[in-house]
Amino acid sequence: MAGGAGDTKKVLDMDTGSQKVLNMDTLNPCIINMEYSVRGPLVIRAREMQKELKEGKKFPFPYVIRCNIGDCHAMEQSYINFIRQVVASCTYPPLMDSAGFPPDVVAKAKRILEGCGGGSIGAYSDSSGIEIIRKDAAAYIKRRDGGIPANPDTIMLSSGASDGIKSILKLLKQGDGERKTGVMIPIPQYPLYSATLAEYNTMQIGYYLDEETNWSMHVSELKRAITEARAVCNPRAICVLNPGNPTGSVLTRQNIEDIVKFAHDEKLVILADEVYQDNIYAPDREFHSFKKVISEMGGEYAKQELASFHSVSKGYMGECGYRGGYCEYVNFHPEVVAMLRKSLTAKLCPSVSGQVAMDCVVGHPQPGDASYESWLKEKNAVLGTLKEKAKMTVEKLNSLPGIKCNIVQGAMYAFPRLFLPEKAIAKAKAEGKAADFMYAWELLEQKGLCVVPGSGFGQKEGTYHFRMTILPPPAKLEEFLRRLKDFHLEFMERYK
Repeated sequence: MAGGAGDTKKVLDMDTGSQKVLNMDTLNPCIINMEYSVRGPLVIRAREMQKELKEGKKFPFPYVIRCNIGDCHAMEQSYINFIRQVVASCTYPPLMDSAGFPPDVVAKAKRILEGCGGGSIGAYSDSSGIEIIRKDAAAYIKRRDGGIPANPDTIMLSSGASDGIKSILKLLKQGDGERKTGVMIPIPQYPLYSATLAEYNTMQIGYYLDEETNWSMHVSELKRAITEARAVCNPRAICVLNPGNPTGSVLTRQNIEDIVKFAHDEKLVILADEVYQDNIYAPDREFHSFKKVISEMGGEYAKQELASFHSVSKGYMGECGYRGGYCEYVNFHPEVVAMLRKSLTAKLCPSVSGQVAMDCVVGHPQPGDASYESWLKEKNAVLGTLKEKAKMTVEKLNSLPGIKCNIVQGAMYAFPRLFLPEKAIAKAKAEGKAADFMYAWELLEQKGLCVVPGSGFGQKEGTYHFRMTILPPPAKLEEFLRRLKDFHLEFMERYK
């Protein structure tokens, strides 16, 4: 007889988790271990507060300002018309006849649709992405690097740079024995790397950037990190973020050459996260791609295995939601390339709308095109405003006692150091919290400002930081910095 009291009790017991196939005892432990701090508990609380404000609950501030993540358009950054017009035309082709879009927009949309199955972006693409877009990416890389050729067959389009990074990291993993695969990542680092390495049961090998010299990289530190790591794991790759997230630093050409030599000597694959390559603000810095540097170094260095990544989510575009990116893999063994392509087939294809958006970045308007002048004006306006906000943020932060912030040379973030009173550190320790987490939590609750504590990115023992974006519009960023100043001065006085 079905549906009796015994059956009801069994369902209730199962709801407690004790009889579920998946519970906290049987769940993949790698998922339990992974953390992604830029969307952690502070962000969850910030969302709750936003809802409570809408429902009429009173706080000592009118709204929450979220500076926890590089989500450009959520921070009111303007979109680039050329990108939206091309994506719109590919999504709804009748617009090409009715919307009055410029002729180069129409020509690009028609060209992309010709490369799609059935002439529609609703069709799957090749697993590596639409061929004509990969060709455009290769042409873009060649222009960027001063004529050094790029092969569209060694470019894969991806659903954001993150997806491409994960595809390459999967290739590196070798078993789960006593000696795990190790991957070198900078500290502080973008939590995608630590989270993905935890998910893949791969060992994180942290190498510290030097805060005292504006987060520069020293080969001696790379050697220290890999020497210690070889005792417990098998290092196989080094990740480099240039420009840096969360530090805002930009590597010099010499830095990059040193990394290439180190990777060659230690037999490591280089993973170059270059998604902020358009975001350079310091007058004494410029972007050098790893692809160009290894090519110009020549000899054995020109054979260095490299995977480099770009994205439509950052730069002047900020189109995070489209999930578009690419990875160029250089000097990979042909059989490994075949295995990579095989692994991509299991994902069917990256977001086709994202591929279209990426094509608008790698195939942007050129002088003489109908959209060129407006595209250039919009691009320069975004980057110029970011440069001004980077300068303002650093100046305001450095005016506060107990805060020191390095120059934001590039990217979209400041990573100031907090010199917290011992009383505050002791209180946080008694509560089982990192001191910068406690600082960030009180900042959110008292002033409605959401940042990410430095402990979520990694930092030297005994130091405390937080990461904030410079993305809010100037007036809102000024308000953020005013609220921060009021909170910080009160916090330092309370715990002195």
